[in-house]
Amino acid sequence: MAGLISYLIGRAGPLAALVATLWLGALPAAAVPVTELVAERAGQEFGAALPASGYFDVRLSGDGIRDGHYIQEFWIDDRSGKFIANVVTEAGDTHRVWGVATLTVPVPIPVLRKLPEEIVTEADVQIVAMPWARLGAFAITDAKDLIGMQVRRMLVPGRPVPRQSVIPPIVIARGDRVTIELTYGALRLEAKGRAVNDAHLGQEVRVVNLSSKKTITATAKASGLVEVYQ
Repeated sequence: MAGLISYLIGRAGPLAALVATLWLGALPAAAVPVTELVAERAGQEFGAALPASGYFDVRLSGDGIRDGHYIQEFWIDDRSGKFIANVVTEAGDTHRVWGVATLTVPVPIPVLRKLPEEIVTEADVQIVAMPWARLGAFAITDAKDLIGMQVRRMLVPGRPVPRQSVIPPIVIARGDRVTIELTYGALRLEAKGRAVNDAHLGQEVRVVNLSSKKTITATAKASGLVEVYQ
């Protein structure tokens, strides 16, 4: 459109360009699928409650129109996803459509059974689109929150994974002999100890110093290694 207006300014003057701008701006927008209109409007209705990766799978009922210009009125049931919409066509006619708009989320799902203490790998997971209503409040919806984690409770194939079923990998297990690394400014000392409890990377762990027999609190730094800062 900008090219046409520039041409008219050069050939017929600013008045003709103004007329062209008004005429082109008055042209109706192209019709779009009603499913897209409904998905957009449903997202607006959910607002901040819409999951970041969520989208609406819209299924229309009946033999109504399949393309429209915009939605004039819209009603949706948050639980069932059933909706009714008054859609305006390019010709200005209003048609009522209805159906179901299912809020759907891509979810990482185990493809095989995983037992406690096993580590979840990328090959153990596939992404499956699932209705939001079928997911529990604590279901993991991002693969990066599942891959690399250690299983705490058995994972069942084909089912969403609750957050409490996995934990960061344990690097220090209760009863493990560990090296205690004490850092005091530029001074660094080492001692042998035994872990009193399990700990994952970066977690606090209680350790018995085998020399002094005192129990101290350290931070799990790696397998068999804890760190104490003074």
